[in-house]
Amino acid sequence: MSRAARFWIVAALLAVVGMAFRVSWNALKDVAGAIGADPTAATVYPLVVDGLMALALVAVLVLTGADRRFALRVLVGYTIASLVLNYVHGLVPTLHGPGRMRLAEWAPAHWALVLLASSLPVGSIYFGSDLVAKVLHHKPEPAENTQNMANRSGSDLPGSADPDQIESVYESADPLPLADPIPAPAGPTPARPVRAVAALSDRPRRATGSVPKSARTKVPARTVEELLAEARSVTAGWPDAELNADRIRTTLRTSPARARVLRDALKAERLDAARPDLHAVPDAAPVEGEAPAEQAS
Repeated sequence: MSRAARFWIVAALLAVVGMAFRVSWNALKDVAGAIGADPTAATVYPLVVDGLMALALVAVLVLTGADRRFALRVLVGYTIASLVLNYVHGLVPTLHGPGRMRLAEWAPAHWALVLLASSLPVGSIYFGSDLVAKVLHHKPEPAENTQNMANRSGSDLPGSADPDQIESVYESADPLPLADPIPAPAGPTPARPVRAVAALSDRPRRATGSVPKSARTKVPARTVEELLAEARSVTAGWPDAELNADRIRTTLRTSPARARVLRDALKAERLDAARPDLHAVPDAAPVEGEAPAEQAS
């Protein structure tokens, strides 16, 4: 929308508000004269009601939080009061005349309307002063300027200047070389724009999250023979009472099934080592005068 169009829209809205204020001015002036106000007081009485409504509207647009809700309640309350007084002015045609008059035929309604019209100036003093103090002492929240963000250095920014150049914690420290290097183009290499690259540190980066299984270092699986050889050296000084599958599993860091296999194998080896060897019994020497068994046969 152009600036001229905005100007004419604002001017039209101000004209409508001014005419509405003039209509309400007449009704509130007559009501003020009916409750005993002098001509000067009756002339400025509409400013007490409608003027505070305008001030409360500005406060609603400026304040925040609980102060804004307070200004909104003041705006709604004085709007309802002005509407009631304008309604009474339309119901009682005699209010246009000078002098004190009754606002309603029913006495309680008349007393309530007089109390409402009389309390509005006092309320304007209190609520108007409070709203002005709140607006003057209001401190808006500082919004960070986009120009300041642009002037900040790369180390102060929340993100890196080029996240693609940051070393990943999941990449290998020594990547495998390519089998077939890509040949360089025959023609002149086009110049590429220089981008800011974050400085790489020689210190190893600490992973800030859980490493996926695909990126974890794979530990080579040990065979049963390798585990048995390792178990022999580890359990050489263990007594037979402590040679159990659970201790073997925790010491060698293997599965419970393999730990039981290793336990059975080690116990069998110890049992074979403890069993005495069976030696061959030599033949008895022949008695004198008796031929050997082979010659007798």
